[in-house]
Amino acid sequence: MGSGSRAGRARAEGPLLLGVRHHGPGSARAVRAALDDRRPAAVLIEGPPEADGLVELAADQAMRPPVALLAHAVDDPGRSAFWPFAAFSPEWVAIRWALAHGAAVRFIDLPAAHTLAATDPTWGDGDEELHPELRIDPVAELADAAGYDDPERWWEDVIELRGATASADPTAPFAALAEAMGSLRETHGHGGHARDLVREAHMRLRLRAARKEFGDDDVAVVCGAWHVPALARKTTATADRALLKGLPKVKTGMTWVPWTHRRLARRSGYGAGIDAPGWYEHLFAVLDRPVERWMTKVAGLLRAEDRLVSPAHVIESVRLAETLAAMRGRPLAGLGETTDAVRAVMCDGSDVPLDLVRDRLVVGDILGEVPADAPAVPLQRDLDRLQRGLRLKPEAVEREVGLDLRKENDAARSRLLHRLRLLSVGWGEPVAGRGSTGTFRESWRLRWEPELHVRVAEAGVWGTTVASAATARAESRALEATSLADVTSLAEQCLLAGLGEALPVVMTALADRAALDTDVGHLAQALPALARSLRYGDVRATDTAALAEVAAGLAERIRVGLPPACTGLDADAAVDMRGHLDAVHTALALLPDNAGLTDRWARALRGLAGRDSVPGVIRGRAARLLLDEGRLDEDEAARLMGLALSPATPPADAAAWIEGFVGGASGGGMLLVHDERLLALVDAWLTGVTGEAFIDVLPLLRRTFSAYETGVRRTLGELVARGPSAATARPQAGTPGFAVHLDEERADAVLPVLRMLLGVDDLVGAGT
Repeated sequence: MGSGSRAGRARAEGPLLLGVRHHGPGSARAVRAALDDRRPAAVLIEGPPEADGLVELAADQAMRPPVALLAHAVDDPGRSAFWPFAAFSPEWVAIRWALAHGAAVRFIDLPAAHTLAATDPTWGDGDEELHPELRIDPVAELADAAGYDDPERWWEDVIELRGATASADPTAPFAALAEAMGSLRETHGHGGHARDLVREAHMRLRLRAARKEFGDDDVAVVCGAWHVPALARKTTATADRALLKGLPKVKTGMTWVPWTHRRLARRSGYGAGIDAPGWYEHLFAVLDRPVERWMTKVAGLLRAEDRLVSPAHVIESVRLAETLAAMRGRPLAGLGETTDAVRAVMCDGSDVPLDLVRDRLVVGDILGEVPADAPAVPLQRDLDRLQRGLRLKPEAVEREVGLDLRKENDAARSRLLHRLRLLSVGWGEPVAGRGSTGTFRESWRLRWEPELHVRVAEAGVWGTTVASAATARAESRALEATSLADVTSLAEQCLLAGLGEALPVVMTALADRAALDTDVGHLAQALPALARSLRYGDVRATDTAALAEVAAGLAERIRVGLPPACTGLDADAAVDMRGHLDAVHTALALLPDNAGLTDRWARALRGLAGRDSVPGVIRGRAARLLLDEGRLDEDEAARLMGLALSPATPPADAAAWIEGFVGGASGGGMLLVHDERLLALVDAWLTGVTGEAFIDVLPLLRRTFSAYETGVRRTLGELVARGPSAATARPQAGTPGFAVHLDEERADAVLPVLRMLLGVDDLVGAGT
């Protein structure tokens, strides 16, 4: 060591205790300066000792903060804890300094094996849970003593904004902070954090061991400032071991995982969440003119969002921020001043663009990276391999990805995302994207959160690869399922995820549940998922023959049981059954070789439409489905409507029939627009309802017609205002909305456009 180091040793009086606030750029710079001055042989860090074997990875070039130490119980991976580090975290700076200077690095906090056992009722004295109001915030107490009403602002002024005005003695700030914390500990004791006494006992034991190994003056400790008085306090090793005796513990695994700035902004691990990680990183990385450079970044972001921001805006924003800092008595412009200046100058006083600045810059979406050789469960390694092979990189920012399942790579991506969902690893969420209504396209919203590493660890109990784990999980869920709808949904997930090996178990469970379930509602809930699943056979190269057989049997049982199931229902149950009717009708169209089944289904619907004991909403819906399929002509539909709206029918039942026939988003509004006979029947019934009955049926009618688009409602109003036309008295043949006879001249007028679209000269010769 050089003369600077020897001078530091001459001043040294025992271990160097560096009390910090976690994730503070000013603290991080001060720690680095103090370590450069003292140059200790060992650096002790507040963190779980199980991480001692992983600390060398912090020097790897592939390790890019923010990252976190993840500890999880081996037998219960869901029981986990994180210790995050950012580039501006004092602990991270200390680790990197020690590795760069050949100093030993040791973690001295309570082992994670005890921390993860904290849910055990024998752990701790319960004061923290019973009396949370007794806890104190040390920073808030010091800020209040200094006359500040905002603890964050006080900490920024005293620590984070320290620059050229810093003391010539790099250890002076730590000595002052230790003295202040000592006064707080004398007044408040453990401050409502009773478990800190146990943690600090373990820290003292580790500190004693390091002092014995390296010498009193060759050890530095980087920990929360709150703990410094406890580490400096004179106690015996026997007393400290007594505090640790009998603590519960669990077998623990430890690794590094990527973290995000957004997660640093929330409380996690040891409760050291911060509000502005992006701003703090800027303060740490930029020492020269930080306010000017920050305003330049803000201007760049706003310009990228098509806002008019010029260099003059940047200059004026800097001036305003500095003026506000001077008026408020601050050493430099902090986050509050820069935010106020950006709002006033660049955002024209609006918080809308300012929210974008907060989200993208003040917080940020930076996702850290860890080396590929970092310890991980086998399932995580397989997932990493698949992500690299499919070029599907996990990112902290939310993004949408469109997949074309006819492409091999996109199909493999889809299978991976569906398998992860089955394992409760919610990296992706299916969304309705543009052009994704068919079976060949999917849209996903992706966002990687650090907690997903815990989910992967939990899923590791099912297998060592994503495919094997998803298969085992699907088989287990099939055996555990208690409802038919759960099993059919699982069958659909297996087909989407390409889990052919799990299908036999799932199909056996499906057949068993279907044979035992006699509730038509349950059967109707199960059929749509099966019908959708049958569509995936061609796209995903999956054999769906067994599925088709079960679906056909299910549909036949629904048809047979439908008439009695629709009798004697109250209003709410009738609405639910109407939904089942729609779902089954749609599902039947997807079943292969279903001509005979659909004919029998149509006869069942016709029976419902004409049965007085069936609620009006179901009768009306059955009639509408038959009309749309061309199995009910307009005259018969008008006759059924006339019967339903006759004076002998109770108004509430008549309104329910209308809701079933033309309600919701079923296109009923356009049907009334194009068939004025039906509209005239509705109008005549509505004008004949008594005032008292009208009040009763008004909510149902409002629900029926409010679902129509604005243009449809306007057209219906105009038709009703105009009154009956000749069309209402003259029966029309053909399809509603179309003329009876073909107008060849008008049809020929579209041929030139079709030739241009199809790229052919002779449309007839092209076989169209």
